[in-house]
Formats: sequence, structure tokens, C-alpha cells
Amino acid sequence: MFSPSTGPWLRSNGPCKSRVVLDMDHYVGQMGLNCISIALSDFYATHAYYKTRLLLTNRDSKKDVVGAAAAALDLLKNVEVQAIIGPFSSVQAKFMINLGDKAHVPIITFSATSPSLSSIRSPYFIRAALNDSSQVQAISAIIQAFGWREVVLIYMDNEFGEGIIPFLTDALEKVNARVPYRSVIPSSATDDQIVAELYKLMTMQTRVLNAHMMATLASRLFTIAKQLGMMSQEYAWIITDGITYELNSMDRSVIESMLGVIGVQPYIPNSQELENFTIRYQKKLQQNNPTALSLNLNIFGLWAYDSAIALAIAVEKARVINAAFLKANISRNSTDLEAFGVSSTGPELIRALSTTTFRGLFGKFKLVDGQLQSPPYQIVNVVGPGARVVGYWTKENGIVRELNFANTNTYSTSKSNIGSIIWPGDKTSPPKGWMIPTNGKKLRIGVPVNDAFSKFVRVAWNSDNSAEVEGYCIDVFDAVIEALPYGVPYEYIPFATSDHKSTGSYNDLVNQVYIGNFDAVVGDVTIIANRSQYVDFTLPFTESGVSMVVPIKDDKSKNAWVFLKQLSWELWLTSFCSFIFIGFLIWILEHRINEDFRGPPWHQAGMIFWFAFSTMVFAHKERVISNLARFVLIIWFLVVLILTQSYTASLTSMLTVQQLHPTITDVNELIKNNEYVGYQNGSFVFGLLKNMGFQESRLLAFNSPDELYELFSKGSRNGGIAAVIDEIPYMKLFLAKYCSKYTMVGPTYKTDGFGFVCDPPLPSFSAFISIKSCNTFSHAFCCCIYICMYIYNSQVFPIGSPLVPDISRAILEVTESKKMLTIEKTWLGDETKCPDSSTLISSSSIGLESFWGLFLMVGIAAVSAFIIYATKFLHENRHVMYCSDPHSTIWSKTLELLQRFNNRDLSSHTFKKTEQREGDNRSDCILRVIESSNEHFQLSPSSFPLTSPRTNGPPSPAFSSPKSQNVVFQVEQDSSLENKFKMPQGEAPQETIQEI
Repeated sequence: MFSPSTGPWLRSNGPCKSRVVLDMDHYVGQMGLNCISIALSDFYATHAYYKTRLLLTNRDSKKDVVGAAAAALDLLKNVEVQAIIGPFSSVQAKFMINLGDKAHVPIITFSATSPSLSSIRSPYFIRAALNDSSQVQAISAIIQAFGWREVVLIYMDNEFGEGIIPFLTDALEKVNARVPYRSVIPSSATDDQIVAELYKLMTMQTRVLNAHMMATLASRLFTIAKQLGMMSQEYAWIITDGITYELNSMDRSVIESMLGVIGVQPYIPNSQELENFTIRYQKKLQQNNPTALSLNLNIFGLWAYDSAIALAIAVEKARVINAAFLKANISRNSTDLEAFGVSSTGPELIRALSTTTFRGLFGKFKLVDGQLQSPPYQIVNVVGPGARVVGYWTKENGIVRELNFANTNTYSTSKSNIGSIIWPGDKTSPPKGWMIPTNGKKLRIGVPVNDAFSKFVRVAWNSDNSAEVEGYCIDVFDAVIEALPYGVPYEYIPFATSDHKSTGSYNDLVNQVYIGNFDAVVGDVTIIANRSQYVDFTLPFTESGVSMVVPIKDDKSKNAWVFLKQLSWELWLTSFCSFIFIGFLIWILEHRINEDFRGPPWHQAGMIFWFAFSTMVFAHKERVISNLARFVLIIWFLVVLILTQSYTASLTSMLTVQQLHPTITDVNELIKNNEYVGYQNGSFVFGLLKNMGFQESRLLAFNSPDELYELFSKGSRNGGIAAVIDEIPYMKLFLAKYCSKYTMVGPTYKTDGFGFVCDPPLPSFSAFISIKSCNTFSHAFCCCIYICMYIYNSQVFPIGSPLVPDISRAILEVTESKKMLTIEKTWLGDETKCPDSSTLISSSSIGLESFWGLFLMVGIAAVSAFIIYATKFLHENRHVMYCSDPHSTIWSKTLELLQRFNNRDLSSHTFKKTEQREGDNRSDCILRVIESSNEHFQLSPSSFPLTSPRTNGPPSPAFSSPKSQNVVFQVEQDSSLENKFKMPQGEAPQETIQEI
């Protein structure tokens, strides 16, 4: 920063002619000239070694485009200046830019901010200020933060006012906000013109107003708006930086009328140099001109100071010394616009300006495409004599509470990042931004008169013929409107005749909205395909679909075979096969080692069945010796336990609990049997049933739940119905009262449920709120709320209005909140008093799918045990398999293996104990002498040996009998020795028997 100092004015070093064209009657012009003068004095005081100097003179543009053009033409033609600082306004700059481009003379402005000047694309135009378009993103972020969907733009009808509008409109569209109206105020408008324009704004619904104009016109605008009551709590006013810059220069009365206004302005970093310059400027201005219009320094003065410094640096860079104009060939009939030449140093000077960078009072001075770049913006709130900063906006982070130049890569437009704001009317809550005008009409909302299901919409008539409307749909609509970010006044009007009867069908009611007799309709109106061509729908807020309700019968089984119904036939078959398989596997594992599993073939077959099925009740008494068999039985017992317990529980339920079954489960069954079917009178379901194939003569209409109950009570054979088909919300209300007798069955035909709808614009309408469709279905059912609105100036909101997402978001907000639960409990609470009839219907038989895991587990265990046993058996008898006898065949080997399997496994510990016990008994055997008969072997005396097998000496005398001619000795022993002594008939034993 350049410190103030004094020094010689070195004209001999080569002055560069530089002129200033400003409005000397405007305080900004005076401030700019003073700042430029101070800037050059400060700069050359610290840069005395510069070989160039700016020779500064001024011209007064006299607040006129022609005056500014004449001054510029004079400077270019007669003075041959090398640069021009000015003009003051964007309107004056447009022509001067073209002159500078023709003469190759840089035109440097510090106050012309209109974006339209950039479209001229002159290489000799330098904007040492911010483009007005750099603030539109900050304004749109504020609009988005508070959820406003419409903004009215108020601007001057000149270059300055109109230049920002295209950029601001585009920025608002990106945040889903639209501009329903543009209020253009002439720069020279009288108070009456301003009053007329403000009255027009008062008749509109939009209450968010964005003002962009010069401070002089803005002062008058807000003063009149205050008088008309437009600075109340309903309104939100936003001002651009063109007004915010000059808040400190406005009268106190004007500031008081602007209380609650929010605005934006560039962020100027604090610095010691800025504070020192501000103090010096005010002191010098007060000393030199005590009658100055204003002593306050604003951003235009800072830009003027920095632009003068930039030009001084560029002139030194370009070595502009005693530069001359190159004269063109000019004819005698040429005009003044053609009579000036071209600067020879213009290209070098503009190139030097474009690359000049330094730290100025405003911040870093750097030109990109001939203009300053956008800094962060402050969000200010007018709260007294000045403005208070309540937040910031940056390109990188959006709206933030405090500036943090570290880029967090998160863009936010949350209003929580904005500090507390005092809004118009001295309110702390933000305006909703939208409201029906006071001189406009309320919404005329028609409601159907239908006593069939009054919980959705109920109309109660008073003695004075007035009506009170209530119900589920009414409360939902009220809650949604309350959740909108703007106010919507409305009134309910029953669609009824003078005797309080319905005027017509639901189609007639919808047609009333179409022709404009009603602005809206709230009720249980069905959405069908042909209506969806004229209306759009919001998100649904109820359960959707069409279903069938039929009577239920008690099917409590009392027949003799009820016990077989508990398990499916697949489970019965699988269980039976599993029992046989487990019994056979246990017999295989125990046959060779367990006497309980041996014996005659039929005995063993019976043992397999007995043992297997006795495990079902754990009644088996046979010992199991094999560890493999024990392992399999452990798994099998678990399966049996679970299976029997499940069977017991299911059988108990069937024999004791009431079994309810629907009489009909399929719509096609109704059509096939030519049954009578009920439908609600006036419902679209009548057409649906005809399309499904029902005969019209078989369709009976009902007008109330009680009438529906009577039709069911008669029965289909006595003039009643066998089933009813209607929308699910109606059927649930019916079942809530008669849940013990009827149930909902069959497929559900999906629809869109209850929702809000609105028709498209018609010539008879002034305006409407359009609401997006929620996947229109040919047979959709909704609680339709047609929202159509009049406005004063015949403005029409087309389909795709920005209010569409507001309604949908409000529905989501209500349905996700506890408020929706309260509404449902209030109107549909009886539904919870009766259990769902579907829960009373018994489940089907237990199927195999519930136990396949258990069967798989026991199967794996059984197969594994069998493989282990077979492998061990084959290994022990491998000599049979690999026998080298050439006469041995596979069949003979197989038979031998089976024979070995059938024999006892004498190596088993069970038979080892048996043999030991038999050996002990064998020592106690006695010989018994009996007479020979046909039942014993006949042995001759000569066949006996001379000695007894048990002694070494002669036989004992005790065994002698002189009378016996043929005597045999029979050894009495256990059965295990039978085969050892059994001889073929006719053969005599060779030992153990002795003749005496």
C-alpha cells in the first residue's frame, strides 16, 4: 500500500494526458475525483523515480448520455488523451466504449457495473469494478435457503437496471425459483407512477421482491412502500449491491423505511491502509469542501483509488511519454466522430493494464477479461442506521456463517448458516413469500356430499343452512396447506342441493373444477385415466389398491382324519422313509455284534420296523452297542423330538383354535360360478368389474357399509352378494366393524392412493397451482384436492409450476411426521380395535420346507456312518475280495461276504464275554444215561473207546450196567456247542462217549 507523502510534480519527465469524465453534481462523482487525486498524490510520493506522470483533468458529464459522449469526443479529438477514467454510469459508458475502441484509448470505469457492457467486447474497455452479474449466485442462494419459489424483480428501465435481469433469472431457475412478474420503473418515474406499480404488486400472491436500481430511486421506492404497508411481515425485500453500497449515504428516514431488508455486497478485507485512507479522506474532504454531499466513503471510492493506481503503474510499464495520435485521412465532409486520430501507444497501454497486479484498498487488484473478479459476498440485514452482516456467500462453500478461506469442497445453502435476521414488521421468522392478496378471493374448495364412508369427508349442516366439513381428507389437506412456505386462504363449499343432497356424481364434481365453478375439490375423488388428461397429481399419502372382501367360515375340523392334515403329504412321506432308513441302518450297524438284532429273518425284519418307529415316542428297549449307531441315533432323536413337538402343537391348534377360511379366494371363481358381486355406488370399480368379465346383471351397488352388510347377510342365493370389490381404504373401514365375519383376499390391483390434484389452465381461470402426477394409473384411487387459484392481474401458472414440489414436499413432511399418525388415529382409529382378519385364518399344513435342514443333517450323519462301517467291514474281509481261486466269481465272493456279514463278529467285545461265560459253564457239564430211542443217536458198544475222555484210567464203575445192551451217553450242554456234537444220522461219534 502506498503511504501518503509529498513530492515534486515532474512534468518534465513526460506527462501522460489522462482525463476523468464524471458527474460532478453526484456525490459519487465527487468522491471518485477526490479518491483519484489522492491516489496519484500518494503513489507518486512513494514512486518519485517514475519517469512518467499522469496529467489529471476532469470533464463533467452532467448526468446525461449526450454530455458524457460530448466530453469524451472533445478529449479524444482536441486534447488527444491517452486514457479516460469514467464515465459514472453504465448508460453513459456504452457510447464512450465505442469511441475508445475506435481511438485505441483505454476507457477505465470504476462505477459502470452493468453486465451488458461486457457484451460489447471492446479490448479497450477496462472495468475496475465488479460486474453486477457476480452477485446473482449469492442472491439465488438466499432464495434457495428460505425455500421461496417465486421472486418479483423490480428494476430501472435503463442499461444499469436491465443488464442484470437475464443473469438473475437464470440463477433463480437453477434453484427452482421463477420470476412471475417483472416490475419496470422508469428512472425518472414520479411518485404516482411508483405508487401505481406498487399497488399492482400488492394484488399478486408473490411476496418476495428483489430491487435493483440506483440508490436515489430506491430511496423513493422504499419510502412509498412503507406508506402503502408493503414493509410488513408478509413481505421479503432483497436489494442488490448497487443499493447496499450507498446505505450509509441515505437519509435516516429512508433507512427507517427499509428496516428488515436483506441485501448483498462484496466483502472488503479490513486493513490498516484502508482505515488510514478512510480517516484521511474524511478529514481532507471536510477541510476542502465543508458543503460536500456526503463524507462517507463507499466501495466506488475504493475502486476509483485503485483504478488510478493501476493506470499510473501501466503508464510507467508502457513508457507512454509524449505520445501522439496518428491522424487518419479525413475528407472535408467528415463529422466530428471521424475527425480524431488513433493513439499510437494504446495497444501497449491496454496490454500493461491487463497484466497489472497489486494490493489495493479493495483487495487484490487483478483483471481477468478486462474486469475484476468476484470476491466473497456479505449478506447484510438493515437494522437501524446501517446494515448488519448476518452471513457470507462464497463460490466454493455457498452460504457460511463465518468466512473460512480454507476450501472444504462442500457447498451449502442452509438458512441455519445465516445469523438472526429482523424481517419487515419487526419479525424474527422469515416470511412465507407467497399469499393470496387481500383484495383477492379465497379458494372455493368443493367437497362431496356422501354419507357412505363419512370418515373421509363428512358434511354437517347447521340450523342456519351453513355447513361444517371434517374428515380424514380434510385434516390431511389442512395439514399440508399449513406446511407450505406460504399462506393459502380457502373455504369449503359442499357440492349439494338446497335439500342437502348430493348435486351429482364425482364426475360432475370434477367437471365443476374444470368449468371453473370451484377453485378446488377435497375429498375421496377417484383418479381415472380420462381425468388424468386434465389434472396432475401429487405424491399419494394413503395405502393404494383395489381388493376383494368375502365372508369367512369356521372350518374347525371334527372328522376322524383331522390328525393327518397337520403335515403335508411330502413331509409324511419323507418322515416315513426316514424312519425305515434309520431302522435299516441301525440293523446293519448292530447285526453282527448285537443279539437283539439277530434271529430268524422275519424276526429281524420286524425288529427293523419296531425299533425305527419306537424311537418316535422313545419306547425302544433294545440296547445299541455300536458307536456309529449311537452317533446316528443322537442326531435322529433331535429330528424326532422337533418333528413330534411341531406336530403336537399344530394338532392342538387345529383342534382347539377357531379355524377361519375365506369362502372364495379367486376372482375368476366368482366369474366362473356366476356369483353376485357388490361395488360402491358411483365408483369407478363398476367399469373395472365389467372389464374383468363380470356380467352387469350380477353387479349390485351399495351406498353405505350397513347396506353392504345386509347384502352379505342375504347370501348370493337370496338376492345378496358373495363378495365385494372396492378400494382398500373403504374395505379397511368396513372390516374394522365386521372383522370377525369377513376378510380381504385375492390379488391387490395397485393404484396411486390418495393424493392432491389440480387441473391445467383454462380460459375461465385466472391462475392455478399445478401439481405433478404420481405415476397416473388407469384405475387410480386418490383423495383428490384440486387446487386452482385466481389472481388479480389474470396471471396464469402453467403446468410445471414451481409450487408443484412445494406441495409434494409438504405431503412428505406431513406423512412422515407424528401429525399424520394423529390424523389417522382420530379418523381411522377404530381399525386397530379389531385384529386383522387374516391373522384369524389358520396357516396351511406344516410342509417339508420347514424341516429339510433337519432331514439333511440326519441324512449326512447316516450316510457317513454307513460309509465308515462298510469300509471297515470290507477291509477286514479283504482276503475274500482278493481271493486267487480261479473258480471264484464275483457272485460267489458276494455271497461269501454276505455269509460273513450274517455270522457273528466273534472278535467283538460282546461275544468275547459270552465265550468266557460259556467256558465256565462247560466244566459243569454232566453225563446223563438215557435209553435209546428214535429221538437219539443209536451207538453200538463196540464203537466206544476203552477209556473215558475225561480220565486216563478205566471207566468208573458208576457207569456200568450189566443189563444194558445198547447204552448211549448224552452230553448235556448249552446251545453253543450243539453243532460241535451234532453228527449225521447213522454215524457214531468218535469221541467223548465210552462203552462200559
